[in-house]
Amino acid sequence: MNYILSDGKYRESLLPLTYTRPVCEIRIGILTIHEKWEKWLNISISYITEDYLSKKFPTVTASDNVIVNGAYLPNQELVSKVISLKENQALYWGDECVAYFTKEPFSDFQESLYEKIELESEPITVKNTWDVFSKNGEALQTDFDLLTHGRKSQPISSTNQVVNHENIFIEEGAKVEFSILNASTGPIYIGKNAEIMEGCIIRGALALCEKAVLKVGSKIYGPTTAGPGCKLGGEVNNSVLFAYSNKGHEGFLGNSVLGEWCNLGADTNTSNLKNNYAPVRLWDYKTEGFAKTGLQFCGLIMGDHSKCGINSMVNTGTVVGVNANIFGSGYPRNFVPSFSWGGASGFTTYLPKKAYEAAKAMMKRRNVDFDDVEQEVLDHVFEITKKWRRD
Repeated sequence: MNYILSDGKYRESLLPLTYTRPVCEIRIGILTIHEKWEKWLNISISYITEDYLSKKFPTVTASDNVIVNGAYLPNQELVSKVISLKENQALYWGDECVAYFTKEPFSDFQESLYEKIELESEPITVKNTWDVFSKNGEALQTDFDLLTHGRKSQPISSTNQVVNHENIFIEEGAKVEFSILNASTGPIYIGKNAEIMEGCIIRGALALCEKAVLKVGSKIYGPTTAGPGCKLGGEVNNSVLFAYSNKGHEGFLGNSVLGEWCNLGADTNTSNLKNNYAPVRLWDYKTEGFAKTGLQFCGLIMGDHSKCGINSMVNTGTVVGVNANIFGSGYPRNFVPSFSWGGASGFTTYLPKKAYEAAKAMMKRRNVDFDDVEQEVLDHVFEITKKWRRD
């Protein structure tokens, strides 16, 4: 059977994170949604996504295909029912199709032609940007159980102070010395060749993925995820960094999501609570207005390749697009369009040539190429986000 993860109907509500990736490439817990499905099914899975992303994230078709909504995270019941689907059958949660069997993956789904199979329990779903951090704890526990089942952790150095030892898993090559690890509030997963430097205080849940680093004296409140190659320092609470993004110095990041290749300068601080304690609203690209999150705590949502200069201040419920560069004193507005350059005093267009020079330099430091495919994606993002920039 050939499995394909589709963007479904939630892609727009997950912008700016999905400007540069399919929905299933969002990281939540330890793994991306795509990685979770591949682990559960033990098979390679492709994508159905936007045309401009399809070169980087291609579709592989076969005579028999199961299309799965990429906003749904796998669990035992969901996976069991997905692999049991037969021709003319579709799997539902409530009124929403979660997966269906098809001979023609690019044809429109016609509900009336399918026998309806229903799930008994609701899976974890990522339908809004704030779901990434607000559901991170549950997703992290599921991934922790999946990745560590039947395996033995590397030993924890005696220089560390540890609470709930059995809820901590250290992969090969990871380093942890002279730190406090409290896993009583959630699991702590330390990935291959990751490092926790001296003096860190960690209150789980935490996923520190492959080659990620916690700098000296970091204070981490879970559930927090630092994706592969990320660097964290200062104080971080309930935040998710996808991969290769940095918040390496003092300052506070809370209830936030950063895409890939982001950098927060030293002493950058994000507010995650309004002064009047009111529920937070976030910019919604679909309605071009501010959507109700229903959350009292909500900080920063930042797209790939965006940066903040030193001493930046970010207001509660701020959305920053792709390839934005923020600097200067004061609070910038709480919606910063993609390819914007400036701060509280105003923004101009961050020209792609300059933006790509910074991207190439940052990626080169991690031995990753900024190739033509990456540039084509970002060129398209520059074009489709023009209407929100003000020069």
